[in-house]
Amino acid sequence: MSKRNSQQAKNAARERLRQERERQAKRAKVKRQVIVACSVVGVLAVAGGIGYAVVQSNKPGAWEAVKDEKVVAPANTTGTDGTTVVIGKSSAKKTLKVYEDPRCPVCAQFEQTVGSTVEKDLDEGKFKIQYIGGTFLDGDSLGSGKIGTNGEGSKNALAAMGAALNVSDDAFMAYKTALYSTKWHPEETDDKFKSDDYLIEVANTVPALKNNKTFQNAVTSGKYDAWALAMSKTFDTNKDKVTGTPSFVMDGKMLTTSGGNPPMSVADFTSLVDAALKA
Repeated sequence: MSKRNSQQAKNAARERLRQERERQAKRAKVKRQVIVACSVVGVLAVAGGIGYAVVQSNKPGAWEAVKDEKVVAPANTTGTDGTTVVIGKSSAKKTLKVYEDPRCPVCAQFEQTVGSTVEKDLDEGKFKIQYIGGTFLDGDSLGSGKIGTNGEGSKNALAAMGAALNVSDDAFMAYKTALYSTKWHPEETDDKFKSDDYLIEVANTVPALKNNKTFQNAVTSGKYDAWALAMSKTFDTNKDKVTGTPSFVMDGKMLTTSGGNPPMSVADFTSLVDAALKA
């Protein structure tokens, strides 16, 4: 090899080496920029997440916001904000007030044991019932304007019951029976009724509500949420001195057994109601 060729080869090698070093330097620079960019994005994401969390924590709860909404009363109701719900034959002379909370396990026990007797008495015109729904198991005390932190199932179920009542009295009663049934009523500590999907699933066992789009839309849109809160406030501010569920009142008198408890058997219920009807 000539000296000229040798020098050219050395120059070419040095040029390739220079170019390679430039390429490596560019890759290193790009890598540093990516790392810095990702770090900034990460910091912003964390900061944004914290900011979002702060905003959310300071944002009123959905049910808190409902308190300021205008009440839409279901059909088949009367009174202020549609909170008077009376079911039964108009010929019945007396009315039995029934105080219940949808999540109440004792209410479920009563409905499972005595519910069919109540429906039979209604069909026969023995009495009418006035339903008053409470939501204290959610931790609510709406008489003082407070919505608690124990859940939202009572309120949500009560709103769904309003949607059923809007369909008909019979749909309301059948839906109430289904909600309290052994199959569908959850444990008191399980807030299943907060789920619209679950409430609709239960409703699909009631012929008048099965695949009823009007009912389903009312549930998912919260159409009767404000009504549920108004009804609950009626419970909290009642004049019958009712503080627990289930409770039964006729002519202003609480119907209780000798032990001061609500009637939880057909025999006790029938005995107390018959006595009240004769009074």
